[in-house]
Amino acid sequence: MNDLLLTNLETVPGRRIIEHYGLVSGSTVRAKNVGRDIAASLKNLVGGELKGYTELLAEARNEAVLRMNAQAAAMGANAVVNVRFSTSSVAQGAAELYVYGTAVRVE
Repeated sequence: MNDLLLTNLETVPGRRIIEHYGLVSGSTVRAKNVGRDIAASLKNLVGGELKGYTELLAEARNEAVLRMNAQAAAMGANAVVNVRFSTSSVAQGAAELYVYGTAVRVE
């Protein structure tokens, strides 16, 4: 993996943006599995963190960021600013995780 700077700020503090490449994004659609659903159902009885779903979302975030980074690197960027995450339900039991930002080159 390349070493892109990612920030949710509009600029990179201490660095000057010298080129702007435009919008980059990455997404993935993930479905729950039966094992995680059963574990989550049991956890609903006693309360607490749904670790299976937490792991699923962490994996989805990482995959979406990797895809966005690959797009930014292909454009020649060394940073992505204004990074944002979004989720949406695309089907029963499946959700999309979407990440986007602005690819730039900084000094």
